[in-house]
Amino acid sequence: MKILTVLTYYRPHTSGLTIYAERLARALAKRGHQVTVMTTQYDKRLPRQETIDVVRVIRVPVAVRISKGVLAPTFGLVATQLVWEHDVVQLHLPQFDAPGVAFRARLFGKPAVLTYHCDLSLPAGLFNRFVNLVVHFQNHMAGLLANRIVTYTQDYADHSPYLRRFRHKVLAFLPPVELPPPVLGSAEAFALEHHVHERRPVIGMAARFAAEKGVEVLLDALPKVLEKYPKAQVLFAGQYENVLGEKAYYERLMPRIREYQAQGHWTFLGVLSPQEMTAFYPNLDVLVVPSLNSTEAFGLVQIEAMMHDVPCVASALPGVRRPVQMHGMGKVIPIGDSDALAQALLEIFAEKEKYRCDTEELARLYAPDTVAQKYEELFEELRRTR
Repeated sequence: MKILTVLTYYRPHTSGLTIYAERLARALAKRGHQVTVMTTQYDKRLPRQETIDVVRVIRVPVAVRISKGVLAPTFGLVATQLVWEHDVVQLHLPQFDAPGVAFRARLFGKPAVLTYHCDLSLPAGLFNRFVNLVVHFQNHMAGLLANRIVTYTQDYADHSPYLRRFRHKVLAFLPPVELPPPVLGSAEAFALEHHVHERRPVIGMAARFAAEKGVEVLLDALPKVLEKYPKAQVLFAGQYENVLGEKAYYERLMPRIREYQAQGHWTFLGVLSPQEMTAFYPNLDVLVVPSLNSTEAFGLVQIEAMMHDVPCVASALPGVRRPVQMHGMGKVIPIGDSDALAQALLEIFAEKEKYRCDTEELARLYAPDTVAQKYEELFEELRRTR
């Protein structure tokens, strides 16, 4: 089967959406399908075409950046040719160009499946409100034209204003999660580099430094944690400088963070490779996901942490709360409640041994091949019915 995957950003851009898309594309290719990813050349240094892990990647030049999005004038032209050449079209939303691609799929008689990652919610402001309206309209049109819409959990589908409009089309597939096998001694070397044995307990956060991630909730919770555990530290994995659209947020929080950095309570690790993440997780006592709005729909890092027997504290957002609820590995707290986060952390530190799960079953359940098989069956069904 020839599968065309379409999304605005692809690797090396790092986000939950791009990681999901990369894992799924690679897994479908390993199952014998010809997979092409159509995306934008958001960085001019990236090649227009290349092959990554047997997946063909085609990047369309960008003319203008708008907030966190881009405009690529030739996107439709390239999409016309690629939709015609492929058997199935899979689109990752939110995406401005999705309705045009979905319309071409309808026109050429090709099944179109949307993978809906989250509701878009840009920061306050007149211009961002306009962008929100435009993208919501585009997503709605894509939903009307698509044959099916896949999301991570039924919990998120039940609470998303967008997905509730298309209940008859929505399916819930758990997301693909995988990490490479650990390198012998890498976790120990990581512990030595970051003084883990001297500064415990260790609170991990793995995310972009962005307003929706709730970094300030963790900042506000730290004083109470440090009262009980004066040597506690935060290890923050992910992009924290020059994050698109987050300059004001970064500048607002950094003065407080620098104080903690000077005292050894906060360390920025930057973007870690999958191999480096396998050394990161074993050194944590807990992972926090204090997200604030519906732009977060699950939190893949929770499953990665649980695969290393690391409990999580997640906010009670639809979808985000499900990993802890499903696997009993941590605590769910009210959204934006720093006091509740501090209390949850203290309770977990006091009884960390109770948080254990079947890591092999977890790996099987979220294996990219398991998820790819579900997509494969859906694609075949849609091709038969058409």
